Amino acid sequence: MASPQSPSRLSAPIDLSRVRELFAHPERIAPSNFLRREIAERMHERLSLVKIVPKQVLDAGCGAGADLALLQKTYPAAQILGLDGAGAMAREARGPASQGGAFNQLLTRLMPAKAGVDVLCGDYGNLPFGPNSLDLLWSNLALHWHPLPDRVFAEWRRVLRVEGLLMFSCFGPDTFTEVRSAFAALDTHPHTLPFVDMHDFGDQLVEAGFSTPVMDMERITVTYDTPQALLLDVQALGGNPLESRRRGLVGRAAWRRVLDAFEEQRRPDGKLGLTFEVIYGHAFRPAPRTTASGESIVRFQPRKP
Repeated sequence: MASPQSPSRLSAPIDLSRVRELFAHPERIAPSNFLRREIAERMHERLSLVKIVPKQVLDAGCGAGADLALLQKTYPAAQILGLDGAGAMAREARGPASQGGAFNQLLTRLMPAKAGVDVLCGDYGNLPFGPNSLDLLWSNLALHWHPLPDRVFAEWRRVLRVEGLLMFSCFGPDTFTEVRSAFAALDTHPHTLPFVDMHDFGDQLVEAGFSTPVMDMERITVTYDTPQALLLDVQALGGNPLESRRRGLVGRAAWRRVLDAFEEQRRPDGKLGLTFEVIYGHAFRPAPRTTASGESIVRFQPRKP
């Protein structure tokens, strides 16, 4: 199991301070929300197949908070928590969360859990919660922004209660393949993240102590009329936070090579395609098999009459 003392695997040289900067302007990110909403709906379809009644739910990397309303509608008796590393995003999320204030106060009086929505700013790889705090941890298109996803999984397991559920989505290696191909005409610098493979995430979940992880993947293609429109969405989805990214301006001739490389990718219908490999995963925190001192735990279940 991964721990703060164990060696970890770097998925990419991601600058977390740069990630916070890239998401510091919600209005710049908003044009890409169509994709986040679509993937959230597909995650929710998967979640509906799992029968749980959570009291505390966390949206890790909640962004502007759109998924918080979806989670509250699904679990109206639960306390829904949103957390995002960018202060501006957390403030944006508090707006929609506070609109249901009167209803939330009513639920708080009627329900044993603190029903409603609360939003805070923080690092989803170092959560401000104690062990065994949450019943459901939801994360939509956030995990790929962290350089050490195995450490994140270990942290998420720490805060989940026994039989608590983790459900997440993130981008896989074929995401932005058209962008990588076009920018190869410019230089050898990485212009997109080298996203982690689905099978590696599955292995990391097991190593972090989750049980029976289920992973699946699908490809979504969005089409555009111009390279400029395509690149605006790439920027709206977060941009490039790599420490090894290219610095400095691009000359007119060099930029022309990039645009020409995009033009060579036009489909038979005349559109430019942008590929998203979307990874979905869910897993449970199992009951411990040993005590803190290393002794085996044996459980006896009464036989049903």
